Amino acid sequence: MDKPKVTPKDFFLWAGAMVALYGSVISFITLLFEYINHTFPDPLLDYYIDPYSGGIRFAMASLIVLVPVTIILMRYIRKDIARDPAKNDLWVRRWALVLTVFLAGAAVVGDLITLINYFLGGDLTTRFGLKVLVLLLVAGGVFLHFLADLRGYWNANPGRAKQVGIGAGIAVLASIIAGFFILGSPMEMRLIRFDYQKVSDLQNIQWQIINYWQQKESLPAAIEDIEDPLSGYLVPRDPQTGEAYVYKRNSPLDFTLCATFNKEGIGDPYSYPSRPISAVPGKSNMENGTWDHGAGEVCFDRSIDPERYPPYSK
Repeated sequence: MDKPKVTPKDFFLWAGAMVALYGSVISFITLLFEYINHTFPDPLLDYYIDPYSGGIRFAMASLIVLVPVTIILMRYIRKDIARDPAKNDLWVRRWALVLTVFLAGAAVVGDLITLINYFLGGDLTTRFGLKVLVLLLVAGGVFLHFLADLRGYWNANPGRAKQVGIGAGIAVLASIIAGFFILGSPMEMRLIRFDYQKVSDLQNIQWQIINYWQQKESLPAAIEDIEDPLSGYLVPRDPQTGEAYVYKRNSPLDFTLCATFNKEGIGDPYSYPSRPISAVPGKSNMENGTWDHGAGEVCFDRSIDPERYPPYSK
């Protein structure tokens, strides 16, 4: 009996299904890793905090798109096989299944080697152990599922195949829903983005004020004084309301900047400690950390140290 020929449709159906499947599995593992990082932060590895939780958002978006694509393509393929059982023997199908089993098995073996290596090195933390467990369970599940498919188990037991599919779907759905409890709603994320932009604007204004003082040896009387038409610098305004930020000159060396925030925040997690501003007791000496704020109107007091920022004339 002649072997069935692989048509372009068969090839691209299987190629698309495998790409969507691999993307779904990687996104699922990445999302669970992000949850573990969020629950068990490590000060040695987490050098800064992503205020927008970009890793979680991208993994969630990938799952929301790729999982339905995988289900639709695999369902179409199985219906095609049901109409023509000879397509069970297509080389593209067997290659796709064998490749998936190989990659999943390699991931399990690599996972175990990594676990033993870290264990022998005495660096076995809860965070690392959970990640190893997640990778072992997911990769092991994929390995067993497609190994059974190669042996025809799911064709002989369609009821169990449906149960496994429903269980996997529930696990993916639960992981996506959990993300909204960490991120909040899209509207809440927008409010957080507004707050970080306000912090960035205040930092920008602060250094323009310091530069103004170094040039003129006096603080600007009003915030508009730091605008420079030659360089094109314009004072940023609150991106949410369009109103000007509050600036107050308290003394020849002291000033205050104020903004209204939506939520409590940690300031700018992307900035590293730098540029000391003041040595006044009771005030933070580092830019990083001085922008922490609560909800509502928050004011930041600053004091210029002439020794650190001498006038340009000197």
